[in-house]
Amino acid sequence: MATVPAAAAVSSPAPVSSGGVSGPRVSGPRVAEDRVSGPRVAEDRVSGPRAPGSRASGPQASGSRVSVPEARGPVAAEGRAGAEGRAAAAASSSEGRAGALCARPAVTELRLSAFAGHRSAVYPLGPVTLFAGPSGSGKSTTLRAYEALARLGAGDTLDAVFPDAADCVPERARPDAQGRRGFRIGCTVDGPEGPVHLDLAVQAEPRLRIVGERLTGRGRTLLATALRDPGRSTVQAEWHTAGSTPVTRAPFPDDLLGTALLPLRVAGKTPGQLEVLAAAEQVVIGLRSAFACDPRPERMRAPVPPGAGRLRRGCGNLAEVLHRTHTDCPRRHHRLAAVAGAGCVGPVTGLGVQELPEGTVRAVLERGGRPATPLGRLGDGELRYLALALTLLTGPGVLEMDRIAEVPDAMQSLTLLADGLDRGLDRRQAGELLRLATDIAADGHIRVAGTVGERAAGEARRTPGVTVVDLGG
Repeated sequence: MATVPAAAAVSSPAPVSSGGVSGPRVSGPRVAEDRVSGPRVAEDRVSGPRAPGSRASGPQASGSRVSVPEARGPVAAEGRAGAEGRAAAAASSSEGRAGALCARPAVTELRLSAFAGHRSAVYPLGPVTLFAGPSGSGKSTTLRAYEALARLGAGDTLDAVFPDAADCVPERARPDAQGRRGFRIGCTVDGPEGPVHLDLAVQAEPRLRIVGERLTGRGRTLLATALRDPGRSTVQAEWHTAGSTPVTRAPFPDDLLGTALLPLRVAGKTPGQLEVLAAAEQVVIGLRSAFACDPRPERMRAPVPPGAGRLRRGCGNLAEVLHRTHTDCPRRHHRLAAVAGAGCVGPVTGLGVQELPEGTVRAVLERGGRPATPLGRLGDGELRYLALALTLLTGPGVLEMDRIAEVPDAMQSLTLLADGLDRGLDRRQAGELLRLATDIAADGHIRVAGTVGERAAGEARRTPGVTVVDLGG
């Protein structure tokens, strides 16, 4: 497992500065970032985000490291070709992965410049990325920031995404003369347009609002917003035009992500406008293609009525989804049955669904010549294992998420967000789930970002294709 050089820190806003709040420093591969040029928008005291690649003005982050192996699928058995065969296979795999990433926008970097306990933190995201560290090191917070960006990209309002925004402000952040405090988050989305960077500054107090947003790509500021009049519920936005007028200016609401609004506001009549649209659409597709999964075994045991068959976040309707996949997705269903045998006690020959007289359905493990076992009799770890495996083996059409119907599936990659990926799992189950994740992620359709405890982190460091980010030193 290789350890790569430390990543550069991203600066954080003065009003969010905590005067001592320390955050982890990430060592890991950085997506190449061009210095941003173009007009700079005046910013209010809770200023807008700095462009990626700028020098950090705050304290340098410290304390974390990341092990980033080359992302790949299962290791193939060696043949007579020996080293030459392995080299050719590696080259072919690398080209395939590069092509998949180019075709499918994906979040490849998460920046928490000032967010809860994180300060100037930059985290690389591979096909399978796991955050590890002691309790309180900020593992769950990283996934919360990712999910928040995903929801904003899908058009959710700021107050719906951050109902407790004050908890996201660094603990020691001091308010300015007007009593304003806030936080900064951002990400990089790679895809056909190359790396595109989104950075966001949010005022949490005294009123929740977006006070600065910056979208950059190919060395150019494509969108910049800033709070001009604190008395209005708008920010001043300007985006690259490159026509008779270099930029176009208009007010944007201060509770919605401006990048997600660009396809509705930009005409696409000039090369500059087309560049802005392409970058914005890449970011929106990369962010929206995320599903947060948190299986709750206590909700998965009882029979459920049949329905649309779309898996919910808590996986309480697992039996309903299996009832659908049994007929609609037989190949995936059979593969899930094979995976179930590796994570459940006793022989497993299949996954079945029983229709009960009261009109409900329940899922069972088929045991060959032995009586079937209802899923309600399984342990918590077995149920969580089955739910997470099902999520990895399906797609947006089987998950209760906001599908991007207008974008072909070949242009999308689903990112599974799993806080406590190993919760309730034994070592064997965690290992099998990691191997399944890297296998599925190898073709570029599925990506995983999760948090794990130290025992599973040790197994992940030995698993080819897994990026492990160690928080807290």
